[in-house]
Amino acid sequence: MRRLILPLLLLTLSLALGAQSSLLVNGMNEAKFTYRTAPDSLNAYFRDSFSFNLGYRNFRFGMKFIAELPKYSTSQSELLDELSADRLNLGWKELHASYAKDAYLIHAGTIEETFGSGIVFRSFEDLEFDQDNRVSGFKFAYDDALRLKALYSGIPNPGAPSKLDLAYGLDAEYPVWQGFTLGGSALAMRDLTPFNTYSQNDVFGGRLRFQSGPLETTAEYSQRELYRRGMGLASLSGSALYGTLALSFSPLQFGGAYKRYDQFQYRLQDLPLANYHNETLADNQGSGIDEEGFQAWTNLTFIQDLVINLDYAEAWNQAKTMRMNDAYFGLDWTQDNLIGTLSYSHVEKVDNELSHWQKETYPGFNLGFPAGRTSLVLSGEFKTVEKQSFDLESSHYEPKLQADVTLGKLALSVGAQSWWEDFSAITDSRYWANLEAKYPILSGTDLVFFAGKEAGGKVCRNGVCRYVAPFSGLRLELNTRF
Repeated sequence: MRRLILPLLLLTLSLALGAQSSLLVNGMNEAKFTYRTAPDSLNAYFRDSFSFNLGYRNFRFGMKFIAELPKYSTSQSELLDELSADRLNLGWKELHASYAKDAYLIHAGTIEETFGSGIVFRSFEDLEFDQDNRVSGFKFAYDDALRLKALYSGIPNPGAPSKLDLAYGLDAEYPVWQGFTLGGSALAMRDLTPFNTYSQNDVFGGRLRFQSGPLETTAEYSQRELYRRGMGLASLSGSALYGTLALSFSPLQFGGAYKRYDQFQYRLQDLPLANYHNETLADNQGSGIDEEGFQAWTNLTFIQDLVINLDYAEAWNQAKTMRMNDAYFGLDWTQDNLIGTLSYSHVEKVDNELSHWQKETYPGFNLGFPAGRTSLVLSGEFKTVEKQSFDLESSHYEPKLQADVTLGKLALSVGAQSWWEDFSAITDSRYWANLEAKYPILSGTDLVFFAGKEAGGKVCRNGVCRYVAPFSGLRLELNTRF
């Protein structure tokens, strides 16, 4: 109850101020009921998130109440054998207030922020993968010709959520002359170690951006030093280099990227992966540990209604024992109300030390067209997976079909996916079928219903794409915006 006193007082004060002058209010409530057909003790899960933001003159204030009864894991493999107290969570878990005047900003509470491209620092929440890397603390910003950001914050330690890690840093950027900008970042982190001591991680980086006519290029370099690791562990040095180049000569655009990461992986960052599918060098290794590579892309408007897209990338480690390549080819065709795409892409990875090779190919299509008084979008993919581990070879197919249709205010999406070892096993293989319906029952209120099975991975429905975990059951969502 005591936790509610401060939020209620702040809300009452804001409403009182709003009676005297203009007060801007917006927010959202997201309620989600899930029933999954899995052998756990509960099967049913409920989550509600209520958030609002108030704006009064130069002040901004926001809060979010979250109820997880119990907390639902996005991993289908994690089953709830017995309901435990640490699975039940509710309360005001997000709070932020800010004051902005002219070029200055002061912010306190939950912080989402990025330094440069995110190589040195990025504080963000990824709802699809159930990851929350947002920090809480204080931020100061100045946004004029000179752009400054400074923050001092804490974040729950992953291994001991009741204890905090520390992060503080400074970022600056200045346009030296027209089209040319220089920037720099400094970050320090104190992370709780398994020995109940705090390590020290110091990161320094510099960047530049140049744009002139059809040319745009960026470059960023950073170094880190990790020490005070405890138990006599040696200090660790790392570096990161990332650059991009883009040229545009209508009807042709092309560009590229280069990356080199060495012992440069930590929690509060978001490294660019420089390939079409955002794949790491190896599935069992983070991208910042030991990785170098390049990406090249181009798109050409061949005729008025046809666009050709090409994208190719390679990556490797220093010893050249691990390699990967990533490719995409697409034809986009648009004419009146007809929209079509034919595509082919693949991801190939090799690990010589483990004698492992894997290749995934994704031929697919997407076709949208009017059908009477409605619109229909058909899409399909015939994914093929080939693997070799030592002398053992295996392969399988994962075909997928989907239809999205709009009937007035009702949006329907019907999908089916399967898994075959070979074509002779079509009838006795695994199948996943699902239906999602979305309908605006009130102004600003959408009802979303899902029933069926999902194999997991990237899912696109009615123009919205996201990554989902394997799921089987029912979901009912009620989203209200005000």
